[in-house]
Amino acid sequence: MYIIKTLNAISPAGLAKLPANQFEIDNEAAAPHGILVRSADMHETPLPESLLAIARAGAGTNNIPIDACTNAGIVVFNTPGANANAVAELVAGALVAGSRNMAAAVQWAQGLKGHDAIAKEVEKGKKQFVGPELRGKTLGVIGLGAIGARVANAAVALGMEVLGYDPYISIDAAWSLSRSVQHCVTLGDMLPRCDYLTIHVPYLPTTRHTINEQTLSLCKDGVRVLNFARGELVDNAALLNALDSGKVAHYFCDFPTEELLGVKGVECTPHLGASTPESETNCAVMAAAELSDYLKNGNITHSVNLPDVSQPRMGGRRICIIHKNTPGAISAITGVLTAAHLNIENMVNKSKKDVAYTLLDVTGDLTASLAAELSGLEPAIRVRIL
Repeated sequence: MYIIKTLNAISPAGLAKLPANQFEIDNEAAAPHGILVRSADMHETPLPESLLAIARAGAGTNNIPIDACTNAGIVVFNTPGANANAVAELVAGALVAGSRNMAAAVQWAQGLKGHDAIAKEVEKGKKQFVGPELRGKTLGVIGLGAIGARVANAAVALGMEVLGYDPYISIDAAWSLSRSVQHCVTLGDMLPRCDYLTIHVPYLPTTRHTINEQTLSLCKDGVRVLNFARGELVDNAALLNALDSGKVAHYFCDFPTEELLGVKGVECTPHLGASTPESETNCAVMAAAELSDYLKNGNITHSVNLPDVSQPRMGGRRICIIHKNTPGAISAITGVLTAAHLNIENMVNKSKKDVAYTLLDVTGDLTASLAAELSGLEPAIRVRIL
């Protein structure tokens, strides 16, 4: 029986993926085997020795201490693509609403309540909210993953010319893109052509302030910028300077901050990207499935700190080893198994930076002391026998 702790409210559809005959949901557990989390900050949360995995019901994992988890042999999962449709729809809505100044127009119209001649005031005042149509304009999309590809395709359907930049585009994402999306090799090729610019990349040290003073200087005057990915991807100071100079006409952002609020030309929404019941369900179901498969079978899918490793169970016992990615690690592991007269029916090993994961299906007389012997190897971080 695996004990699962939830740090946020998790959709019942997700919890249903953890049947009661195999999993116990205990939100007060001091020694859980797995944690399901959405937005709760875990950086000050103790990581008990029992903890094997954390599944984030969402894409971003900056609320989880990744390095500490890796060092402790705790697999961290996320759910890429589960909220993609929700975010993409919001971006498409922001393209339309932002271009037509709908937020300001609605606020202005609310102020007409109580006027004697509303119709006359409407006809007189609506000119201040005139905005361009999207058809025929050019949208630049930075990042063509699950969300970026959907946004690009929606913009094509709206009649826009769409340019895409993603040096790391996956095969699946490439197949999902409309043939009308033009691929740009560099940002320098794309930015000067864009009337609208939207960013859809994960927040990493290397992507922080992707939109900055230099990249904004390459844009045409009056560009409209959208950020529904992560606030840190945009240098707010540089953005506000570009707004003052007219380089940027409007900034649409899902991440309000003190310096952005109340600024003319900035439209902030309160992190609504994944705030749909469908998205919350999709994320919870995927996170629970990932957690279940790892705890029961040792398979890893969509981990941010370990390589993805998955293979069908072949019978016998399964040995799961998280270890340092160092020379001689595999030979040390197989040496222990050979000395124990175990037959390796199946083995897969993959690495991710400094850490690796080896999955072995074995037959033979597997003694209780084997896990301790494997754990004693210098490269070993965590050993499980299923």
